[in-house]
Amino acid sequence: MNLMCPARILLLPGDLVEAAVGERVAQVYAGPFEAAAGTRLADRLGVRLTVVPELVRRPDDELRAIADLHRGETVVVLGVDLGLRLPAIVEHTGDGWTRVPSDNELTLATYEQAAERFRESIPEEPNLLLIDPLAATLRPRAYVLELGSGTGRDAIELERRGFVVRRTDAAQAFVEMMRADGYDADRLNAITDDFGGPYDAVFADAVFLHFDRAQLAEVLRKAPRAAPVLAFTTREGKGEEWSNRNLDLPRHFVLWQEDPLRDLLTATGWTVEHLTRGETRIGLWFHVLARRT
Repeated sequence: MNLMCPARILLLPGDLVEAAVGERVAQVYAGPFEAAAGTRLADRLGVRLTVVPELVRRPDDELRAIADLHRGETVVVLGVDLGLRLPAIVEHTGDGWTRVPSDNELTLATYEQAAERFRESIPEEPNLLLIDPLAATLRPRAYVLELGSGTGRDAIELERRGFVVRRTDAAQAFVEMMRADGYDADRLNAITDDFGGPYDAVFADAVFLHFDRAQLAEVLRKAPRAAPVLAFTTREGKGEEWSNRNLDLPRHFVLWQEDPLRDLLTATGWTVEHLTRGETRIGLWFHVLARRT
């Protein structure tokens, strides 16, 4: 009889350079060829590393042993091939290993199902509180990467002001929506994909609020390699929340206080040039313009 193993195991590729890993990791495990990467990661997280020689030859047995040891905890394992796209969180169901969708993936699934309803639920006007300060800093014909373009509302205004915009979204439904409206658009997941570039600015309106704190840190570390200027909004508040508001399907929101947000930007290579607050019917927002340090 197979035992349920309620530990959450985060599988990472063995050649990782940086990885979005939360703060509540109990331990790092690695195969023999991933020991060096495991050491760097364990040192960064401040946890213990255990090298498991049999991870390569007997991954299922070793993962089950790790899961049984860490019931109710999250651990990181490097160097295991279960045929999944990494990174991946897995749990043992008793019949085998199952990939567990992340909060961000569940939120993306909501947008895939409710893209049209989302378009109907948001104001038609672009976010001028974010666009105005960005436009004041950019040269004419500047090249802007927009993350999470959604309906394309803000991109239209940016282009009206003379900028060149690369529209992208992680939800294929929004990509198809923008294409149907006559615009080029690319599918790009800010968490897992390379940004390309170089660009003059990265623009992300109401996108980062769906990233957990570790994911946002990694995205902010990637962004300076793509552009010297970053403009984004995120929600002000404490903690995290799930909400079915407007779409009748769940979305995950991560809320920020000003000082931790400023500290994170500084730590990831950004200097805040402009930060204002705005309020909508769903709460308070930060509007941030930052420049690469």
